[in-house]
Amino acid sequence: MSRLPRITLGALALLLASITPSRAQRPIECAACAEWNVPQRPIRLHGNTYWVGTHGLGAILIASPQGHVLIDGGLPQSAALIRANLESLGFHMRDVKLILNSHAHYDHAGGIAELQRASGARVMASAWSAGVMKTGRSQPGDPQLGIAFDYPAVSNVGTFTFEDTLRVGPIAIVPHATAGHTPGGTSWSWRSCDGARCLDFVYADSQTPVSADDFLFTRNTTYPNAIADFRRGYETLERLSCDVLLTPHPSASALWDRVSPSDGTITPALVDRGACARYAATARNALDQRMAQERGRPSP
Repeated sequence: MSRLPRITLGALALLLASITPSRAQRPIECAACAEWNVPQRPIRLHGNTYWVGTHGLGAILIASPQGHVLIDGGLPQSAALIRANLESLGFHMRDVKLILNSHAHYDHAGGIAELQRASGARVMASAWSAGVMKTGRSQPGDPQLGIAFDYPAVSNVGTFTFEDTLRVGPIAIVPHATAGHTPGGTSWSWRSCDGARCLDFVYADSQTPVSADDFLFTRNTTYPNAIADFRRGYETLERLSCDVLLTPHPSASALWDRVSPSDGTITPALVDRGACARYAATARNALDQRMAQERGRPSP
């Protein structure tokens, strides 16, 4: 693979200024949004896998000569940053053929409508997530219904089953049901090679039991399978071949302790075959704590 050009934030700013914003990029203002959306230089992680998201929100590019796959779109205001990162690496939006999603909240699906518009790519999601993305509004069953922000609707969303393998040219990417945070939560796995060295990547969906105040995971009528879904997801993550763990919020997998955000230096800690299992164990402990807290609360 050819050597990538050195990318500076100044160069990214110039490229970003050249991209005309659209109505779909109207920013969402939330307590954490500005921190999440701090620009981040793109980073080649290994082989054809790149971080093209912001400093606080994941967007993963898997590239090939026959077309690219993009996972997640951040906030609406993240779309221009993601596009600038992708293009600063020498790629073109028109070559993005498939856009995927972890879960259909505003901070991970908010920029997808604009990224689809800019690329013409297919967007595919789990059946539940597709229903949300088509409206841009959280639906019954979402533990965060009532507190999750609306975002630009995605006009054309296809669906897959969890028996499918999705392909773009030589790229083969597999969806895994890891629901609980939302009913449609999806993790993704693929293999990325640099010469003879191949690594198995897992982009593991958020596993935090976060909810609106009136939602109880232990007893509710809109998502009664939430706890069972969480537990199945933990077991799935523990079974996956996982050389490199990535997450929609990079802080959840300590990405910036393993990769230098300033110059993209990759440390040996990026490859950690126990990371997915530890991620699942941490999530399982958080769910247990949440369930214990709910036991003494009256039903809403």
